[in-house]
Amino acid sequence: MKKTKDAGADHQLLKAIPKVDEFLGWISDESEAPLRLVKKAVRELLDDVRQAILGGQEQSTEFLGKHFLLPRFHKRLAELMKPHFRTVINGTGVVVHTNMGRSLLPDSAMAGLVAAGCRYSNLEFDLTTGKRGSRYSLVEDLLCELTGAEAGLVVNNNAAAVLLALDTLAQGREAIVSRGQLVEIGGSFRIPDVMKKSGARLVEVGATNRTHLRDYEQAITEETALLLKVHTSNYKMIGFTSEVPLEELVALGREKGVVVMEDLGSGSFVDLSKFGLGKEPTVQEAVKSGADVVTFSGDKLLGGPQAGLIVGRKDIIDRIKKNPLNRALRIDKFTLAGLEAIFRLYLDEHNVAHTIPTLAMLSMDHATIKKRVTRLVRRLKKENGMRCEIFSIDTESRVGGGALPEQGLPSRAVALRPTSMSLNQLEVRLRAGKIPVIGRLEDDKLILDLRTVSDKEVPELAAAIIAAIKDES
Repeated sequence: MKKTKDAGADHQLLKAIPKVDEFLGWISDESEAPLRLVKKAVRELLDDVRQAILGGQEQSTEFLGKHFLLPRFHKRLAELMKPHFRTVINGTGVVVHTNMGRSLLPDSAMAGLVAAGCRYSNLEFDLTTGKRGSRYSLVEDLLCELTGAEAGLVVNNNAAAVLLALDTLAQGREAIVSRGQLVEIGGSFRIPDVMKKSGARLVEVGATNRTHLRDYEQAITEETALLLKVHTSNYKMIGFTSEVPLEELVALGREKGVVVMEDLGSGSFVDLSKFGLGKEPTVQEAVKSGADVVTFSGDKLLGGPQAGLIVGRKDIIDRIKKNPLNRALRIDKFTLAGLEAIFRLYLDEHNVAHTIPTLAMLSMDHATIKKRVTRLVRRLKKENGMRCEIFSIDTESRVGGGALPEQGLPSRAVALRPTSMSLNQLEVRLRAGKIPVIGRLEDDKLILDLRTVSDKEVPELAAAIIAAIKDES
């Protein structure tokens, strides 16, 4: 029961709060944290104590002593010491998870990042001539080798690639797009908004569900600079629908002298249908169809670091490279190192499904995931006092990253149903753990899909679950 507020007692309690210097004397020999963070933790803690007294909460001098305040200080300091950017265990089953960093990089790419960070490099130095070089040349040959394009360029993401291409090729002029392709991508960015920012004037043709070649042909004027085809990878339209194939757009563009560009969004170098997934157009197919410019992401289905890739005709790519906006959108040495490693893995097309983590997870068979689940369940059931139902269930994973939205991947998961706390409490504890664990709440269960949990993460996941369920704090 809350006591009657006593101003005099509050005054005495406020006077008894230890001074910052006094508190620092308690911990001077035991903290290895930076002094700035130590002082911040002390000040925040003492301010909390002060506010609690002023708020009329029941207090006594007992709660202002070293033995009571120090544990609170260490807990607060530990929170301040935690990095904001942290690794998590992804138990959602969403492979290309936008909120969790999208694609995982293979060891060879990580080795390239480490080397790029701790050693000098030939980022813009031509080792053959001894003169200044171009950072794009470090990956352009590989990009052209893999796609069949005449030239290529890399910027920091696919939205930037689309913006740069439109700004170069259609600024102040018209770009024709089918109404059914005016998509919105993550973060509420829409194709019409990107086009407006580029200075291109949007011309919509066709109806939402059906667009014909004649719609493009009738819309072309002397002001037309571009025919833009946008691959609607993040949604599907079914029923009475029609879109113009890229080959037909290319033929029309050649006839009228108009550039044809395709934005693939989540571009891919491999036919995903051989993994049992839906058919997605590959970059090679778009290039072979004759598109003058093709843009796509490096960090989604491609499985690399965040980047926007532009390939196509050399004369057009050269124009895009010279655009001053290109410098503002250019990639750094880490992205270049990661991309080169990814591109080299794609040269070995027979093993790429095993060497690129994204493709490995997408193509993983149910039996492999089931073994992983069995291993985790066995570890958990060895623990005493778990106060939680633990069992395995069949579930469906998702591709993620805005690709193949209707594609479910048969998978296997560990399901948790706590008996000593609510599901929401368990979810919060797992998320607040030493290694945060992110799962899904479904049908009165917390589900952890192990398609997106690696073998080496299983012991960490087991420890995190045990800690969360046994935590009585």
